[in-house]
Amino acid sequence: MSDTENFSKPQTPPDEQTGGRFCRSRIWRSIFRVPVPTDRQSRIKVILWNFILHVHPVSIEKHAVQYRYTWCMGGISAFLFLVETITGVLLMFYYRPTLQHAYDDMVALREVVSLGIVREIHRWGGHAMVIAVWLHMLRVFLTGSYKPPREFNWVIGVLLLVLTLLLSFTGYLLPWDQLSLWAVTVGSNMARAAPLVGHEGPGQQLLETENVDLITESSDIRFLLLGAPTITEETLNRFYILHCVALPILAMFLMGVHFWRVRKDGGISRPL
Repeated sequence: MSDTENFSKPQTPPDEQTGGRFCRSRIWRSIFRVPVPTDRQSRIKVILWNFILHVHPVSIEKHAVQYRYTWCMGGISAFLFLVETITGVLLMFYYRPTLQHAYDDMVALREVVSLGIVREIHRWGGHAMVIAVWLHMLRVFLTGSYKPPREFNWVIGVLLLVLTLLLSFTGYLLPWDQLSLWAVTVGSNMARAAPLVGHEGPGQQLLETENVDLITESSDIRFLLLGAPTITEETLNRFYILHCVALPILAMFLMGVHFWRVRKDGGISRPL
């Protein structure tokens, strides 16, 4: 072969040769079972073999992507939960839930650390998530998406709404300022008037015996929430654990069930 023929023959760049060999290697194929999709069948395989995408159906109805019907509030709520999780983990590196450091750490997070951006994203993202979840529930109600066979998923959605409100309530105390202390004081005082479980609530007398009060100020739902008769460091620690560990884990589990039921119930409901 002449030099002219060698010069005119297209050559594969070294980086593409290396990348092509790696994509055909056993390591790559053990992680990505399906190559880049080029037709419907390969796109279906990508959905089925992907850990994240497999919760989604391989095809959806046209109405399911119409914003005027879905408002995209479910997706926005899930996205905001992801934002809250990421920013919350970053804030945990700096925040210490103790009486000596809680307020000072929050001031530093607002004015020093990352110019306060992370803390403000977390705070405003929490407000936006509450609004988005409420709007999502409103959309589901107005479109009748709670009707059979989706009534169980409606209950899961109501539980997720309650968890969203609890996440907002428990996070309210963490700045440990006057606004937080008195807001939680008012909220916790409402709990002592809860039916059956509050020592001032209706129905509490039905659980009393002649000699023993089964529910008192030191054994009702308010004491369980605060961990003490008044708001103390035990309350701060309890709210921190609820806000950062217990409630998010429960919310992630219920969100997984919620997404799974949407798929199993035939996808997003049709317009009425």
